Amino acid sequence: MVLKTNTGNERMAEFLRAGRERISREWVAAVTKSSKGRISTAETERELLPMLDALIEAARLGADESSNPCFDELRAMLGEYSRTRARNGFSPSETAVAVFALRDTVLSAVGEAGETIPYADFAAFSHLIDDLGLVTFETFAETRERIIANQTEQLLELSTPVVKLWEGVVAVPLVGTLDSARTQVVMESLLTALVSTGSAHAIIDITGVPAVDTQVAQHLLKTVVAARLMGAEVIISGIRPQIAQTIVALGIEFGDIATKASLADALRTTLSRSGFEIRKGDRKA
Repeated sequence: MVLKTNTGNERMAEFLRAGRERISREWVAAVTKSSKGRISTAETERELLPMLDALIEAARLGADESSNPCFDELRAMLGEYSRTRARNGFSPSETAVAVFALRDTVLSAVGEAGETIPYADFAAFSHLIDDLGLVTFETFAETRERIIANQTEQLLELSTPVVKLWEGVVAVPLVGTLDSARTQVVMESLLTALVSTGSAHAIIDITGVPAVDTQVAQHLLKTVVAARLMGAEVIISGIRPQIAQTIVALGIEFGDIATKASLADALRTTLSRSGFEIRKGDRKA
């Protein structure tokens, strides 16, 4: 192989261009294998070959740092590649192999080429690959964090449904532990439901809350206060014997907030406050 240029970057660019067919074939094969059948060879080629061409062009222009504007196109490709992999459930290592497998492929080609490429040139190229690998990993991590945050928010919304029990009566059945983030979602969901349904009564049912401590009590009180500011009367139901004992032991005061042992009791009280009379009907034999 005859090299036409003198700088290390240009030598590497020429070397990659001359061996593009073999390098791209082995690179695609390595990445496809790491995907364990989740991505086809044809799809891997469509993703990787434009990256290789962008790398060759940037190196031909003399760029030696990943922050160089010459690598803007390649960084954009790697960013989109990482985001797609994160959304599709690939691991960080499966994503990073797309970059690091290229270095191994080029190293093998350099080894077979003998002294055509000086070691210093490949060392600089290897450092560049490391930098690009970091770009890939950082983008993957940011995308994964964003996905997790969105999923957490969706789970919070699903775990705090607001149910319309009767005309003018809504309920929030809580299950699990209450924390600040979940309390905020409960509050927002309840206030939104009060407005959308025109309800004047709300029931917060804590039957599914495993334990009530001072922090949980404070969260409940904040939610009740927020609902009252909207003009709604609130009852807390699901006060089991164990929870009642804990509340007394902790000295927690609910003030004038009505509490009931069960959701049925709370609904009965709410309907009575609304002017409904509840009585058992006659049962015919």
